[in-house]
Amino acid sequence: MENQIESRFIALETKLAYLEDFTQKLQEVVLENQKMLDVLRQENRILSERIKDLSENQEIPNRRPPHY
Repeated sequence: MENQIESRFIALETKLAYLEDFTQKLQEVVLENQKMLDVLRQENRILSERIKDLSENQEIPNRRPPHY
């Protein structure tokens, strides 16, 4: 009986160790993804501003299309 309890306890400790390792790796991936997301948001903001500036400065001719 005592041997069975000890083996179950060891199994639980092993599972806990694997879960802790998995959680740590998952946390690292989440942090890396968050950094990448921040960079992409920054780039998106810069590109959006650039497009807005270019579209405001561009003159669109007011003429008929060639098929008329």
